[in-house]
Amino acid sequence: MDYLPFTKPFLDDATIQGVAEVLRSGWLATGPNVAEFESKLSEYLGGRIVKSFTSATGALEVALEVCGIGPGDEVITPAMSFAATPNVIMRVGAKPIFVDVDIVTRNIDLDQVERAITSKTRAIMPVHFAGLAVDCDRLYDIARRHGLRVIEDAAHAIGTSWQGRKIGSFGDIVSFSFHPNKNMTTIEGGALSLADPAEAKKLDRLRFHGIAKDEEGNQDVVVPGGKYNLSDVAARVGIGQLAHLDAFNEKRRLLAEHYLDRWAIEDCLLPATGEGHSWHMFAPLIPFERLNLDRKAFIGKMHEQAIGVGIHYPALHLFSLYRKQGYKEGDFPNAERIGRETVTLPLYPMMTPADVERVCSAAARILKS
Repeated sequence: MDYLPFTKPFLDDATIQGVAEVLRSGWLATGPNVAEFESKLSEYLGGRIVKSFTSATGALEVALEVCGIGPGDEVITPAMSFAATPNVIMRVGAKPIFVDVDIVTRNIDLDQVERAITSKTRAIMPVHFAGLAVDCDRLYDIARRHGLRVIEDAAHAIGTSWQGRKIGSFGDIVSFSFHPNKNMTTIEGGALSLADPAEAKKLDRLRFHGIAKDEEGNQDVVVPGGKYNLSDVAARVGIGQLAHLDAFNEKRRLLAEHYLDRWAIEDCLLPATGEGHSWHMFAPLIPFERLNLDRKAFIGKMHEQAIGVGIHYPALHLFSLYRKQGYKEGDFPNAERIGRETVTLPLYPMMTPADVERVCSAAARILKS
């Protein structure tokens, strides 16, 4: 029986051959393929300025620096996401202010965002969870009324749309991830989409040693920048992946619909659907305590059936780092419930409807027993 991982990247032969050509060229670091990748991604996002990075985590951190966010500032972000989201806020010296998420969409609760705003708030960092867009109209209305920056963590949302517009084709600053478990990959990597050319120039310096050059090519260092530039090898993978992205996402949508149709366990809270959803993950909530079943045991039994299962994500405020900031159990009930009950089931474009049925049948046998 073939093993079904919870995710798996697909690289076509043309991309693999393209990578071989880059390796033979001798130009492996940032070069013509990075320029082409950024250009094609910009075109995909309606002409926005796009800058590539070695990771989405680095992109988020630089975005905060571009916005001038640092010690004494607060950034509002959801209590349920990957640790990179609040970690980068702390790395620039600011304080992450957690708010709960909606139990159905798993996206940031915008009512709580409004209540969390203080005189120290400088930005909102929402997450488009699993590829379902946050209510961008309301998000940006809140930001405008309070004079706040918005840095969208769209790690899950390349190809996601809101009201017919692709995430990253509008708004303030938007960060994408191209890790191998995402809807498209550059092996490791990320990108920022932004609108302000002056901020893009500042970003260029922050992502490559703070270096500025004059017309004659003489170098000066004007800020203490880091090193986040993407390689041409990674960019060539991205070029190949971007060409298939919409097809990948359509296949994900069809597979997710099949999951929703075939899932037969009552009292599970299935992922929310929505127009423009890119279906990065399929993560139902399973009431393990009520079923008298340990999640670890469920994952082990699924593994015995050659089916991989992930956990996305534990509640952030219960990690040791954030407990030290004063957060405690009971602060964000929805994030905590998701952390207890979530499982991430296989979903990737090479799967078939029969694979979905296999996952659903195995889960039903285990949970009903």
